[in-house]
Amino acid sequence: MTDLFISWLFIGIPFVGAFVCRACWSDPHRIRMVVIICSVTNLASIAGLADLLSSPPDGLLPLYLLPIAAMVSALGQPVHESHRLSWAMTLVFLGLGMAVLTGGNSFGQLCLISLLLIIVFLLYRHHSRLWPISWWGIGSFAVAVAGAGFSLVTESPISSVATLVTCAVLLPLMPFHDGYLTALTRLPSSLPPFMVLLLPVLGLHGLAIAMPTMPNEFVTIISLLALASSLYGAIKALAQSRVRLLVGYGSVSFFSILWWFVAGASTATARATVLAGAVGLATGGLLMAWQVIRTRYGDDVDPQAISGLAAAMPKYAVLLSLLGLAAMGMPPFGVFAGFMGLLLTTPPSSTIGLFIALTAWLAASWYIMQMVQQLLFGARRPDLRYADLRHPEFTSLLIVVLALLALGLAPTSLFAPGQISDKATAMEQSLTWNR
Repeated sequence: MTDLFISWLFIGIPFVGAFVCRACWSDPHRIRMVVIICSVTNLASIAGLADLLSSPPDGLLPLYLLPIAAMVSALGQPVHESHRLSWAMTLVFLGLGMAVLTGGNSFGQLCLISLLLIIVFLLYRHHSRLWPISWWGIGSFAVAVAGAGFSLVTESPISSVATLVTCAVLLPLMPFHDGYLTALTRLPSSLPPFMVLLLPVLGLHGLAIAMPTMPNEFVTIISLLALASSLYGAIKALAQSRVRLLVGYGSVSFFSILWWFVAGASTATARATVLAGAVGLATGGLLMAWQVIRTRYGDDVDPQAISGLAAAMPKYAVLLSLLGLAAMGMPPFGVFAGFMGLLLTTPPSSTIGLFIALTAWLAASWYIMQMVQQLLFGARRPDLRYADLRHPEFTSLLIVVLALLALGLAPTSLFAPGQISDKATAMEQSLTWNR
């Protein structure tokens, strides 16, 4: 009974905020404030009551991360009436995400189907000349809807396989990654920085439930597909000229490495959630940093034409550099902590697989560093108007950096009480520089 009450509280706060947004639709500034206040309220309620919930296999970390992502995605956008829908939909998606994480199997799956159908509608409605409609992406989400539906009406192992297909769309894995990339590039304004965290953590949550009942043959296929997907994402990222696609394919590579670890352990633990959450936060932070450039120079700006920001925009340069280091998987940020935590506690299924995963990680470090270097250094152009971060932009990026730092330094047992073995805890304590 307590779990049910707390779950409905976590779900209800964002939906109440969405109704308030509809009531003050004519005032964009007030709508953004409602989103921020509801997100902070939701985070505070989670911090106070989450310990009373039954801890799922993937831990409680997603419950903390989703309100933070919703808050910073709204805070990082300038106030404009064209952003009203995306701000209100952020609260709707936050409420549905909480329902998937805390609402139980049947109700959670129904909410997941609703979330996916809303995404399909938004993708069909929102596209532009620069980013035309992607039927492959819409089709990927349709496959995820079908998988979620089959998991509701069938028994294991068919339901587990259907859940696995849905998870491959949410936590992007080749060849089902087009939906994730389409959401990242086509959804309007503040939604992409939120969706790059929401979709993967929901996918990992489903994977934590389905993986223990998965037939061994499928686990082997997943391991091979994950390694191929990690290399595919790294290679595709190197070939991109658009920042959002570069960042998107890079995160697909990291999430594929996560799939390989989960397949090797046959379960998704709280350490896997640290990696998924850190990659999602870092990707969202880079998207918000690129949104700063888009706000000043237009959506179709060529990233090769922007350089010399370090001297003219010092606050932006510092935060972008930190976000780049975090996304590259450097210590002491969360991506590094999540990767090393899985590496130390999940024996690699093969040496070749570990070599491929490390190769993909190094490739990601190279292209992210190249992107940051291109923007911050080089010749300063006299024809560009340089304007450093405004207060809301600075605050949103700073919160992302601090959250990534907290993920790298906080013990994993903080988000999954009682699930961390003494042996694993001793291994973590021996690496004091990592935590």
